[in-house]
Amino acid sequence: MKRSPESPLSSAPASVDAKGAVRHFDEAALNALALNIKTWGRELGFGAIGISDTDLRAAEAPLAAWLEAGCHGEMDYMAKHGMKRARPAELVAGTRRVITARIAYLPIETLSGKAHESTAQDGPLVPHWPQWRAAEQAQLADPSAAVVSIYARGRDYHKVMRNRLQHLAEKIEAEIGPFGYRVFTDSAPVLEVELAQKAGIGWRGKHTLLLQREAGSLFFLGEIYVDVPLPTDAETSPDAAPETPGSHCGSCTRCIGACPTGAIVAPYKVDARRCISYLTIELKGSIPLDMRPLIGNRVYGCDDCQLVCPWNKFAQAAPVADFDVRHGLDRASLVELFAWSADEFDTRMQGSAIRRIGYECWLRNLAVGMGNALRAPSGSLSAEAREAIVHALKLRADDPSALVREHVEWALEAA
Repeated sequence: MKRSPESPLSSAPASVDAKGAVRHFDEAALNALALNIKTWGRELGFGAIGISDTDLRAAEAPLAAWLEAGCHGEMDYMAKHGMKRARPAELVAGTRRVITARIAYLPIETLSGKAHESTAQDGPLVPHWPQWRAAEQAQLADPSAAVVSIYARGRDYHKVMRNRLQHLAEKIEAEIGPFGYRVFTDSAPVLEVELAQKAGIGWRGKHTLLLQREAGSLFFLGEIYVDVPLPTDAETSPDAAPETPGSHCGSCTRCIGACPTGAIVAPYKVDARRCISYLTIELKGSIPLDMRPLIGNRVYGCDDCQLVCPWNKFAQAAPVADFDVRHGLDRASLVELFAWSADEFDTRMQGSAIRRIGYECWLRNLAVGMGNALRAPSGSLSAEAREAIVHALKLRADDPSALVREHVEWALEAA
């Protein structure tokens, strides 16, 4: 955390930084600063900004139980950090408040059809939910298509969010002088959904993602941990329904039923070991045999639980060009992407979140998709497409990577 021993804000309330220096803050100035932070956030493209305290004790027991059950799979870093995820002041000493921001990522290229009559809060008007959702589901129904999760079709969100949050922190610093802060964008052990709910930005859906009435769930979250005792926002109010505490999902279970692998094992609980996003992104080794047929043609991530969520009829288009679709990733074929060389992968995926998984896992995922295409019901894949897939797989039957060879061999078993 960047720190300084003092700030120009003066008088009560006070805080003590990591070095033991006492700093005083004027309450009226802090209130004004909080309002300015939200104004600056909107100027930077954020659809919502909220401020919360750091008390996440209620999340500790569920987190511990989830880890104990092994639901994090091979994401060892989650267990390594332990309860630091629920204790912001332990993760970053001196933290008093957390500023949480969201930004919509739905690319305008993903959309087609008539726009909403209402004005979008985040960005351009977006077509009615059934139309863009139908386009996504049509891709899923085409065995030869390579389906990349919507959020990953543009520029790496880590970079986009981090840069904008850093600009926001610098605006705060210009206003009050040096202060302690640290920016996070899915880059450290942060319970971002819990923090966002405490900050009044939304509530946790049964698929475990954050939902907001005005924006659904198709957005990124980022945080700034600060040592300034800013006024906090009201936490998102819970439903009256006792069976869904803290949620506005009511009795709806569409996301649970839509999950291809049954990864949403209970409302508000995901077993990562069954989640397609985990299997295609976080898992570095062989994809379990029983999971491969369930993945279908999803080669990077999965949006199924979001596609069926009624709240996403309010999903908003990205307000920045960074999330525009690159390299035709919204309409690419499995064969087309499987033909990329390692150099092509590195070049085309420069600045993309996809590059993080590496070329080997990219080919692994595509091989699974191609194997599933060959296993698709009769009539769903043309003879020409089938021949092209088999030919492409055979070209990589002797790939230098044992991981790739294994998944290619599995795919060709259906040839």
